Amino acid sequence: MSTPWNDTAGSGAPTPAPHAAPEWRRLSPRTLLVHCGWLGAPLGSLALTALATGGRITGGAWLTLAAVAAVFAVVTTAGWIRWARTDFRVTGENLEVRSGLVTRRSRSVPLHRIRTVDLTASPLHRLLGVTVLRAGTAGSGEGGGELSLEALPVAEGERLRAELLARAATGAVAEDPVLARISWRWLRYAPLTFWVVGGVFVAGGSVYRALHEIGIEPWKIGFVRRAFEEFGNGMLWLTVPAALLAVIALGSVGAVVLYVENWWNYRLEWADAGTLRVHRGLLTTRSVTIERARLRGVVLREPLLLRAGGGALVRAVASGLGNKEENRKRSGLLPPAPRREAVRVAGGTLQSPFPDASVTDRQDLQGRHLARHPRVALRRRRVRGLLFAVLPGTALLAGLGAAFTPVLLHAAWIYAVVTTPVVLWLARDAYRNLGHGIVGEHLVARSGTFSRDTLALRREAVAAWTFSTSPFTRRAGLVTLTAAVAAGEEGYRIPDLAEGLAPAFAATATPGILDEFLTHPARNGGPTAAT
Repeated sequence: MSTPWNDTAGSGAPTPAPHAAPEWRRLSPRTLLVHCGWLGAPLGSLALTALATGGRITGGAWLTLAAVAAVFAVVTTAGWIRWARTDFRVTGENLEVRSGLVTRRSRSVPLHRIRTVDLTASPLHRLLGVTVLRAGTAGSGEGGGELSLEALPVAEGERLRAELLARAATGAVAEDPVLARISWRWLRYAPLTFWVVGGVFVAGGSVYRALHEIGIEPWKIGFVRRAFEEFGNGMLWLTVPAALLAVIALGSVGAVVLYVENWWNYRLEWADAGTLRVHRGLLTTRSVTIERARLRGVVLREPLLLRAGGGALVRAVASGLGNKEENRKRSGLLPPAPRREAVRVAGGTLQSPFPDASVTDRQDLQGRHLARHPRVALRRRRVRGLLFAVLPGTALLAGLGAAFTPVLLHAAWIYAVVTTPVVLWLARDAYRNLGHGIVGEHLVARSGTFSRDTLALRREAVAAWTFSTSPFTRRAGLVTLTAAVAAGEEGYRIPDLAEGLAPAFAATATPGILDEFLTHPARNGGPTAAT
């Protein structure tokens, strides 16, 4: 094959021609079929209406069908235009995407700014053999700093992800790169969430709304009406617990199903020395990559019920995962699992021992202590629990009892007697969970009772500190510290520190940030906030 040459004027020797620019690539034509997935809901509603009416299609249903046909034509045309006018290419330094018909839009993102590359495939995508590629860039957040290509053939999506992450490949991992794999023994932790009960009511509300939209009143269905009549005529001290058990059973089944769908084939691994990858999903598959340089820390999360069962889950604190909603979906590193496994995975993610502090002795694995918070923080939690949980419910029941029936007066004092010790116990637990400290390169903070979170955050990731007080906390001598981080939730709170010790802790954790705001009295030698 001959090689092209350029002959520069005035030069006796030819010079090689510059390399040709990479060709523009198209999305898969199957993208058009993906856009038709929305037809399932309206056509399903029409089918249910036909079943409910014995096969008779009303005039309103025909109008709905005509509207669906018109929308289908518009959406299909828009999808075809979008597919025909969208192309992309990867040059030596950039990912370039062109799109748009009337307004032509070109985006060029340097490869070194791409932090995460995810592949997501819904059941329809998997049926068609395509996937959605999302590339998160440095600083992506509410501004939408993310490129999305929908939809690519699976093999091409994998190749493109490898191209985009080539700069992050800094070598092989010396040890076993796999941090965790799914163990189906963990299914026992699936029901230990608050959504076991709440999810049943959410699902029931969704079904009711769907039936109502197609003209079916659930209360008029025969077996539903008979069930409510029997429930009302039965002995409430038996029917209410039975109904609660039924809700818990349904919620548990739903929680297990969701656990399997979300975490099927779960694997957490170091794809290379600089890239962490999470792969999971049964119907909808998801493969999330996080560049190590953008990993700021981890959160060990222990919701109340899960903690009671000895379980925990792990989330990453990383930039480039999108806005807060997308970050919650994509930051999961470990499903609900045994707490020991969660601590091990958190340490493997940090590539250093996770500073796991027990509640009883507040010591981490290396014997260091988390600082206790002032005793007045316990009093604040007790007062807030009594004022916002016990008092309103008691007053409401008492008021209704005085206005309507004396039975509610008895319900008022029973409510107060039952909830007061529960609130005091929760306040005590919330106080015992408070702690903060510095362990090596990480800032450690723990708080919460309904969800006890232990944060291990790289100290260098803290961009700023916020000191928050209210009239009540100022009177108690407390202050809440918030570490601003360009990752995760963007701000992590350390509540109810002693007012005199908070500046010193922040200054020690992040030297240099607060220096101009601090004074250093000679008597006690500790820095305090300048006035």
